[in-house]
Amino acid sequence: MYATAPDLLRLAIVPVFAWAALRDVRTRRLPNRIWPPVYLFGAVLLATDLLLRWPIDGVADRLFLVRVAISLLFIAPLGVAFWYVGGFGGADAKALVALAIVYPTFPTYVLPVAGIPALPVVEPALGVFSLTILTNTVLVGASYPVGLGVYNALRGRRSPVMFLARPVAVHRLLGVHGRLFETRDGYTRNGLDLDALRMYLRWRGTSLAAVREDSDRHRDPGSVAETFDPTDGATHVGPATDGDKPTGESKSTGSGDSTDDERGGDDPAETAAEREGAEPVENSEEDTVDDPWAAERFLAEIEGSAYGTDPETLREGLETVTDPDRERVWVSPGMPFVVPMFLGIVVSITYGDVLFAVLRGLGLA
Repeated sequence: MYATAPDLLRLAIVPVFAWAALRDVRTRRLPNRIWPPVYLFGAVLLATDLLLRWPIDGVADRLFLVRVAISLLFIAPLGVAFWYVGGFGGADAKALVALAIVYPTFPTYVLPVAGIPALPVVEPALGVFSLTILTNTVLVGASYPVGLGVYNALRGRRSPVMFLARPVAVHRLLGVHGRLFETRDGYTRNGLDLDALRMYLRWRGTSLAAVREDSDRHRDPGSVAETFDPTDGATHVGPATDGDKPTGESKSTGSGDSTDDERGGDDPAETAAEREGAEPVENSEEDTVDDPWAAERFLAEIEGSAYGTDPETLREGLETVTDPDRERVWVSPGMPFVVPMFLGIVVSITYGDVLFAVLRGLGLA
């Protein structure tokens, strides 16, 4: 493979994003510590590019600087802006900033094989590679509902929401990520976030099975005795992460050295029955009437918010998952943005700018 030394080194970002995508699928959390080295790596490569071009002279060098400026001063801040307004999670924004630093301009890779063109094949006139990765990422992400619909259809799960959600057995809810896509009365796009459900159960020191078995007692706020650390609702409980939800609050679980054992594992209440057998705290009759499931108390006691969950959404979600006649619920799994971003990197390095190719094919570019 023929390329400049910095461009060859930039390929190291591909396995980093492959690992990040896999971890994001499994846990919806990415460690904070992975991004500073990537930023430094990109900065060193960019400085090397500048040294190789020094002194800056001619149209090609000035165009290089313009492309770097667009990547660093537009694409990188764009990721932060999307996070600020809730369009990105923290990890997504940091990943886009990383790409803006590592890949500001188009690389060129010439394979030592006759008949194979230099990669990427399609390069737009603008030539800002981080922008190409971003547009390819958006296109890959837009195809996700189609894939989800096909996945459901192949398993005979035909429903008006089959392109947006998938059915999950209630007993498996605490092991998956996503948002309830239904209520007792029908479908909703604003259902209870399953991270918030895990937080609530950990706060109460109970399990979903116990709540389903005796929902009437759990519905009574007077049944809440001792409360516990709700964690951040992750399916795993581990190091500090930046995989925050689009509400913008941090999902850091504390020290980066904490372990599952130290934090109590996924459910801090394997002995929920014993704990819930303790004397309940005293609550007034008004509390019993006004705060079913102790939803308001839970949201008032935890730090920050439970990913934008309000008491009514929490109550509706609990009523839905504790319905004894309901064994499955539709869950919108969402798609961690780092996953299509990794695929966008691969497509960009090999093929190039898909959107530009389509527009050019239509005679619009």
